[in-house]
Amino acid sequence: MKSKYQFATLLCASALTLGLSACSDNQAPNHQQSGEKASGTLNKIKQSGTIVLGYRDSSIPFSYIADNPNQPVGYAHDLQLKVVEAVKQKLNLPDLKIRYNLVTSQNRIPLVSNGTVDLECGSTTNNKERQQQVDFSVGFFEVGSRLLTATDSGIKDFSDLKGKKLVTTAGTTSERYIRQHEKELGIGEIISAKDHAESFLMLQSGRAAAFMMDDILLAGEKSKAKNPEQWEIVGTAPINEIYGCMLRKGDTEFKQVVDDAIKATYSSGEINNMYKKWFQSPIPPKNINLNFAMSDDLKSLISNPHDRDQ
Repeated sequence: MKSKYQFATLLCASALTLGLSACSDNQAPNHQQSGEKASGTLNKIKQSGTIVLGYRDSSIPFSYIADNPNQPVGYAHDLQLKVVEAVKQKLNLPDLKIRYNLVTSQNRIPLVSNGTVDLECGSTTNNKERQQQVDFSVGFFEVGSRLLTATDSGIKDFSDLKGKKLVTTAGTTSERYIRQHEKELGIGEIISAKDHAESFLMLQSGRAAAFMMDDILLAGEKSKAKNPEQWEIVGTAPINEIYGCMLRKGDTEFKQVVDDAIKATYSSGEINNMYKKWFQSPIPPKNINLNFAMSDDLKSLISNPHDRDQ
């Protein structure tokens, strides 16, 4: 009995004999993918003269749109621009162009994996499942998933969600966790919104009693509210995670450039000014100060950078 591979080879040869293109349909993609991986992201950038950066439109204060609809801003975006400068030096391309590509919680991993986006720095958690599809840079933030709710809601922790509606953002680790524990917590209904802004809108409009997400992202949404003091972040975080920048899997040369650029920002101490700018100073669009002190865990990560999930 011929193997599957032998059969495909014979089919390919027959197709070539007949002048057909079946061979390219069955086997060429594999060779092409191997060639792309071998050439790497740096070569792709060099040939095109452009680097494609993935960005989020509402992940305050990491990557979001504030005043200019064509220009993302944020803590993670500033780190991303450090990588761009490193790529310029590595490739000797001082006029390297940047093209921005909006990503969401649902499509960010596929867009990096398939080559549409070269680098995504936003609010993406590094975990083992995602490591099967993409690679991550050294971490740049540590978070805990908590709850945003009205100050008069009576909700102080996850145990207070019994019979209540909870909103979270689709495609996030928070959504995955809460759906796994929905029954034991007795949650009335879980709503999955398309992004953080929509999640908070559902909370504000009364369609949900609480919004579960990474604590710093909740602080960012709270800062956009008409009356931020009406909302509070509560609960003991059931999961703690590390954010990293995503790049295509197996591209060690590009990963080295990305990691070195972030580590240099850490070792120079410049990261402290960046942190103060985005977490302890007024930020756009409403010039609200998040007053989010740097945690001991983040200080440790900056002192000893790594790309592990924990």
